[in-house]
Amino acid sequence: MALLGRLLPLALALALGPAATPAGPARSPYQLVLQHSRLRGRQHGPNVCAVQKLIGTNKKYFTNCKQWYQRKICGKSTVISYECCPGYEKVPGEKGCPAALPLSNLYETLGVVGATTTQLYTDRTEKLRPEMEGPGSFTIFAPSNEAWSSLPAEVLDSLVSNVNIELLNALRYHMVDRRVLTDELKHGMALTSMYQNSNIQIHHYPNGIVTVNCARLLKADHHATNGVVHLIDKVISTVTNNIQQIIEIEDTFETLRAAVAASGLNTLLEGDGQYTLLAPTNEAFEKIPAETLNRILGDPEALRDLLNNHILKSAMCAEAIVAGLSLETLEGTTLEVGCSGDMLTINGKPIISNKDVLATNGVIHFIDELLIPDSAKTLFELAADSDVSTAIDLFRQAGLSSHLSGNERLTLLAPMNSVFKDGTPPINARTKNLLLNHMIKDQLASKYLYHGQTLDTLGGRKLRVFVYRNSLCIENSCIAAHDKRGRYGTLFTMDRMLTPPMGTVMDVLKGDNRFSMLVAAIQSAGLTETLNREGVYTVFAPTNEAFQALPRGELNKLMGNAKELANILKYHVGDEILVSGGIGALVRLKSLQGDKLEVSSKNNVVSVNKEPVAEVDIMATNGVVHAISSVLQPPANRPQERGDELADSALEIFKQASAFSRV
Repeated sequence: MALLGRLLPLALALALGPAATPAGPARSPYQLVLQHSRLRGRQHGPNVCAVQKLIGTNKKYFTNCKQWYQRKICGKSTVISYECCPGYEKVPGEKGCPAALPLSNLYETLGVVGATTTQLYTDRTEKLRPEMEGPGSFTIFAPSNEAWSSLPAEVLDSLVSNVNIELLNALRYHMVDRRVLTDELKHGMALTSMYQNSNIQIHHYPNGIVTVNCARLLKADHHATNGVVHLIDKVISTVTNNIQQIIEIEDTFETLRAAVAASGLNTLLEGDGQYTLLAPTNEAFEKIPAETLNRILGDPEALRDLLNNHILKSAMCAEAIVAGLSLETLEGTTLEVGCSGDMLTINGKPIISNKDVLATNGVIHFIDELLIPDSAKTLFELAADSDVSTAIDLFRQAGLSSHLSGNERLTLLAPMNSVFKDGTPPINARTKNLLLNHMIKDQLASKYLYHGQTLDTLGGRKLRVFVYRNSLCIENSCIAAHDKRGRYGTLFTMDRMLTPPMGTVMDVLKGDNRFSMLVAAIQSAGLTETLNREGVYTVFAPTNEAFQALPRGELNKLMGNAKELANILKYHVGDEILVSGGIGALVRLKSLQGDKLEVSSKNNVVSVNKEPVAEVDIMATNGVVHAISSVLQPPANRPQERGDELADSALEIFKQASAFSRV
């Protein structure tokens, strides 16, 4: 084992290469992806990389492990092809790509890597080709041939019609006056270009994609005698405006401009940093009901939460998104940013109309739908996105809408729709009072609730909190979904209608004719005071039918023996409150008699000692009552089963044999 322990790290180091060993430098995400592509292509010979090509396009990607198995980019199928890794070429008659590319100057290297249009335009300028062929150390982010051909005709015409100014300046902006390899391209860094020292924005993402002013790096680290060439998929242009300045000059951001000014976020958006602004257009604001929009615009806190929900904490270029990502906003929420073909999606919706508008402090994507966070919503608005629409209709019909749309600090306990599959209660005074008891007088968070806590309702009741291993319940109703915390109210989705306690356990039993024989038995056993006082009890209450099912002689004998009767009745009382939602698969509940009750739940049927419970969760101020159809027998009173008899006989035989052997 010791030898194996020494060999495994060595084998892993040899498989991954020298740079992956503990002593070597950490590889960049791009290098790790390139390494994975090389590993996948090695069966085809040395220096062969596997690449994923998007079907129907010329787009190619070096592949990471996840993409290799999914064979999809932005939901579209890919095919695997094999080609020489960057810096290598084929040799006729030999397998793979055994030869390193010839090392020449930058100008010649442009042709070697296939950036022939960039090479052509370099040749047209008077100054740039001699510079690229001469001494020095440079980096050029060379647009691919497809990048040049995709430029709008008017832009390309303006460049080639003035080659020694416009075209020269454009090409110089793609250059840095020192050699910069991918391991130096850090996320969020800026490189100083050779055009007026203007910055080039670099982003190096965890998935291995590197962007240069949001242009994707296609092939990197092509060495030249006087520098290095990186092939990119777009022609990049200078960036001079920050995010705030772009908002101020774009006509489609009129409403956003006013909202940012009112919120005070303009300082953030014009400052240093690297953000992504999902910028709502005027159209996005117009889709929101006027009442909702005016409420948010008039509430500084809600407005700030709304805008922060549109700002991601880092710059995210469209080219970096090849699958779904969970990205955090300044509001603290998480947005699912993905792609479908050429379209970016937010939370699964293709709402981005214009992408990759670059700013000095980040990137802007135009969106046509407002992303309203829960923290800016009323309870009514929270409920619109939840499975509680039936309950909300009940609150509305009962005339309680003002509580759900105002600025009252509340927690709403809203039963989910399935609770009402058999119908809804009639709207009357009793129902209205019940609904008021589903409103807690404070804005709560379920993670801060604790066992035994009491909550005051608008209906004047006090509700208890019960914390179980796998559930959190308020009286008989348990929380069925994560909280939704709004501007003033919080929504708890509950698994049933809540029934506030109406009296002690004895009050509950006396008020239900099904338990008249049990009440008489409790009084005979002297347990009335116990079940009337403060406490935490779970009572498995046998109905009259349960007592009547006992043999007549046994029932009379039991009722005539107060001590035995008390012993059996105490076995029906647990020493803590256990509502049905807190049971799980199996709970062993200690009884007042001392032995434990086995309480289980399967397929929504609760059982105690394998006997089904007829009715669960009749709430009392000092406990909960579950109606059962049989009288439970403590272990000492149960008839011995055949298996137990055989075990006892075997034990007796063993004892006799042991005694005989000693003799």
